Amino acid sequence: MKTLQASLGKPVQKSDTGKVNPALPERLYSLDALRGFDMFWIMGADELFRGIAKATGSPFWGAISEQLEHPAWNGFHFYDLIFPLFLFMAGVSTPYSIGRQLEKGKSREQLLGRVIRRGLILVLLGIIYNNGLELRPISDIRFGSVLGRIGLGYMFANIIFLYTKEKAQMIWFWGIIIGYWLLLKFTSAPGFPMGDLTMQGNFASYIDRLVLPGKLYLGIHDPEGLMSTLPAISTALLGILAGNLLKNGTMASRKKALWLAGTGVVFLVLAQIWNLDFPINKNLWTSSFVLQVGGISLLLLSLFYYVIDILGHKKWAFFFKVIGMNSILIYISGHFINWEYTTNGFFQWLGQLVGDPYNIVVMAACYIFIKWLFLYFMYKKRIFLRV
Repeated sequence: MKTLQASLGKPVQKSDTGKVNPALPERLYSLDALRGFDMFWIMGADELFRGIAKATGSPFWGAISEQLEHPAWNGFHFYDLIFPLFLFMAGVSTPYSIGRQLEKGKSREQLLGRVIRRGLILVLLGIIYNNGLELRPISDIRFGSVLGRIGLGYMFANIIFLYTKEKAQMIWFWGIIIGYWLLLKFTSAPGFPMGDLTMQGNFASYIDRLVLPGKLYLGIHDPEGLMSTLPAISTALLGILAGNLLKNGTMASRKKALWLAGTGVVFLVLAQIWNLDFPINKNLWTSSFVLQVGGISLLLLSLFYYVIDILGHKKWAFFFKVIGMNSILIYISGHFINWEYTTNGFFQWLGQLVGDPYNIVVMAACYIFIKWLFLYFMYKKRIFLRV
């Protein structure tokens, strides 16, 4: 069998018995920390850096702030990484969760039910996140969602994991993104030239307008639409391949980190080449986007794995681990907890004391602090939201 680096052409041996070194941890500290680092940016860090840019008027901080906004259509900013990185990490955890259950004797059919159930629960949570707990006409409901895409991408990638070997998983990874490229290259919405990739003219958005019930986020397009969920499966599959390497690869840990980093660099180069014909675009989750975010995700995983799990520097990452252990909870909490009200209740005096223009920076930092304290309390009580 082959691991992730076979995508670069170098096979690595792995035990066909499926046995795992009992010394391996049940979960990677680095994975929880990286998940927390990812969620940190959408639990208030984005507003913190926007506040710094606004308060200082500095071109440097302005450039940082710009990276925390999504491009209107084509292009890539750092903020585009947050969503696919989370989906990638859901894939990385698969060999440590579903894979271990297989090793313990659970049948594929049992695990299939669990995978499908989890995926559908995430879809349902996404609909609730978008629309709240109120009755609405179907025409007013937005069905596409971040959680829904994570659920569907996770579900289909895990089904592939359950019923295929690693070589087939690699074929699925490349087959999906190449197929998606060819689909959009040789089709378009009616009345538009073949291969049109504008919001109005691309085939994926056209199919979503035809098939998806309810409303689309942008009227004629939904960034979490049905068609663009297909290449997101490859994002999750890439995570699974990386998780396979970390959990089951026989090479030394340092070499695993190097392979992750090397593959990440290759993916970034391929993304820029593919971008010339199929632009990097989060809205359509284009194949070049899959390679772009996949490359950065591999580099980040390699870095966190090397520093935390290999070198053993864990203390600095505890802040992020607390967030990462309850990532879904903090994501959906804003619909049930008024965090701004709570922050003002405790720290409005501090913002008033600091005054303009830096009060917005201080209050953004307090906003993050309040959320983190809540997550720390949950962590200490060992209360984690699991789907």
